[in-house]
Amino acid sequence: MASEVRAWLLLLLVLLTEGASLVPAAEAAPAPPLNVNYVKDWGRLVGHGTEVDLILDQSSAARGGGFKSKATYGSGFFHSRMKLPSGYTAGVVTTFYVRSKLILDQGSCCSLFRSQKTAPVTRWTSSSWATRPACPSTLQTNFFVNGHGQREQRLHLWFDPSADFHDYKILWNPYLLVMFVDETPIRVMRNLRSTVPGYEFPTKPMLIRVSIWDGSSWATDGGRTKVDWSKAPFTAGYQGFDVNGCATGSGTPCDSPGLWWNGGGYRDLTPKQRAAYEGVKKRYMISDYCANKKGRKIECSYA
Repeated sequence: MASEVRAWLLLLLVLLTEGASLVPAAEAAPAPPLNVNYVKDWGRLVGHGTEVDLILDQSSAARGGGFKSKATYGSGFFHSRMKLPSGYTAGVVTTFYVRSKLILDQGSCCSLFRSQKTAPVTRWTSSSWATRPACPSTLQTNFFVNGHGQREQRLHLWFDPSADFHDYKILWNPYLLVMFVDETPIRVMRNLRSTVPGYEFPTKPMLIRVSIWDGSSWATDGGRTKVDWSKAPFTAGYQGFDVNGCATGSGTPCDSPGLWWNGGGYRDLTPKQRAAYEGVKKRYMISDYCANKKGRKIECSYA
């Protein structure tokens, strides 16, 4: 599995390095420290500069730890550079997501964790579940609109997310909601509210949130494999605390085409991005809510 994953990663990089950069060169700047745009939310957070760690141990097991943006945003291209806990991390969930202030009202998320077996599962956040050594890490994505969720997808990552930092991104504008791992799209949802009756797409202001917590009840092997606290503490590293987003109350309409992430280059995937996205779904997706014909969501017909 590991050798196949590394080979496909090289292919994805070849496909994407020929395309345009996702962020304009003029936007590139040294990342600010955490406390410019973010504030500690709860739990154990070590360091407040340009790199911080969130720590999960038995003393923090009930809630883990996290931080959140100071502002809410109405559109943007958000990202977090994450390095997952290493070693045996079954049951440990590391997340990056955007969410409205009301819990489960609206949001999109990515969760990362390790699979102890290859049993499928899914969720819409930018989070990752941990695994036992030599087992793949699982990325689960999910999103909620007006309290309606159950839009979960899971895929195996094609690299070891605990070996180094990688970029996890969410593009959200009036046209698209796209999740990326580094430069690779791994989930896409178009905004068809104006043309498709009953179609749901997030429109309310959202916070950016990051966390680590104990997901023993559901994450690894469907909850059958729990966190082994003898392997604690589990430490997730974070970098990249700049925010490319339209803060609510800033005076700028967040649907303005003058905001670069709302521009013509960000209203659809490029052909090379589309090819990479289809390749990831074909090779690495292990669970997709759209495959469940019972209660099938409207957007599944427009992917």
